[in-house]
Amino acid sequence: MNRFTYASVADTNAAFAELDEHDTPRYIAGGTNLLDLMKVNVEKPDHLIDITHLAFNKIEDTPDGGLRLGALVTNADTAWNEQVEKRYPLLSKAILAGASAQLRNMATNGGNMLQRTRCYYFYDTATPCNKREPGSGCSAINGYNRIHAILGASEDCIATHPSDMAVALAALNAMVNVTGKDGDRSIPFADFHRLPGDRPDLDNTLSAGEIITSIDVPPNGFANHFEYLKVRDRASYAFALVSVAVGLEMDGNIIKEARIALGGVAHKPWRNTEAEGLLTGQVALTENFKKVADAIIQDAKGYGDNTFKIELAKRAIVRALSTAAGLEVQA
Repeated sequence: MNRFTYASVADTNAAFAELDEHDTPRYIAGGTNLLDLMKVNVEKPDHLIDITHLAFNKIEDTPDGGLRLGALVTNADTAWNEQVEKRYPLLSKAILAGASAQLRNMATNGGNMLQRTRCYYFYDTATPCNKREPGSGCSAINGYNRIHAILGASEDCIATHPSDMAVALAALNAMVNVTGKDGDRSIPFADFHRLPGDRPDLDNTLSAGEIITSIDVPPNGFANHFEYLKVRDRASYAFALVSVAVGLEMDGNIIKEARIALGGVAHKPWRNTEAEGLLTGQVALTENFKKVADAIIQDAKGYGDNTFKIELAKRAIVRALSTAAGLEVQA
């Protein structure tokens, strides 16, 4: 780990001022991902700006009937919040499927969205990695790639985004609120994370120095028909091979609206709104779910070790939809 300096700030203006005084500053809150990356010399900030005392630590109602999740509220406090549990159980379940209780007690909502890939080669500074060092190459494409992307990848990167919380937020059509030197703005969740393209080192669409202040979730939390299914190698403290967040609006056994987001399969939480639309007005039947799964996964590409994910993703989508719809799930 390199030497660095540290400062704690009480407001955003102080945070922005700290940025101007250092070459490679980084914001830090819970630090559950950043500190790990610093220990293996993937991240080498010369200055850490502690933003945990900023006023982004509340969960409160929004004027339109939704809920605003402060960026500095911990994952644990969010998952167990009474309103989140009642109105957005999909989000609560997704958060509780991630990491460990100890990490959820430290990790913040904003930090969860900004966590970086767990690609083996990204963490191994002895190997080429375009996400870590642009232009050096992607070791995963022709290497051991069991955990890697099957959708939205490029010839420069096949890494996946590791968050569980972000998959649920994608299904809920959340909005990310940020602030920076140029003022405040809101980013639709679908536009927040990037696909790799030829710049896999850029994980998201934040401008330099911007801080996430909160995440807004709309009024409809699909509290009656939802599921978060996480398929992983072990039951705890493991990242998803494939995860599926489903929210259904139903009238009897007819689907009025469907939301389906996937994790563990792409550089960002993956949605195919056109495929989701195939379920509108349809009866909740396994055969209909299989058609939607095929449509979502139709462009998937395996790279050898991870090719099994294509069939796994299809089956996980069908299972999650069946559970959300209240159908009997076949073993």
